[in-house]
Amino acid sequence: MNKRRFLQITRALADERRFEILERIAAVKGDISCIDLRAKIPISRATLSHHIKELATAGLIEKRRESKYMFLRMRQKTWNQYMKRLGKITPGKFSHA
Repeated sequence: MNKRRFLQITRALADERRFEILERIAAVKGDISCIDLRAKIPISRATLSHHIKELATAGLIEKRRESKYMFLRMRQKTWNQYMKRLGKITPGKFSHA
């Protein structure tokens, strides 16, 4: 995972609501519909749409449209790569001087 993608994911996850949305998506085996997701998280359609766009742009989720419904799925491979890169950050590597 390159630095740009790593930072993009980090920024996406820095938003508390986006992190909650990702947790909900990850908790489901397979896909979750936006309708079901919105039933669990009380936010407007526009706000949910914005957060989904940010998570998808960061590569954390996949979107699939069926008729007028949108389904979401976590991209586990991207998450695993992110966590692996995050694990390479060690104390002492950065100086506060």
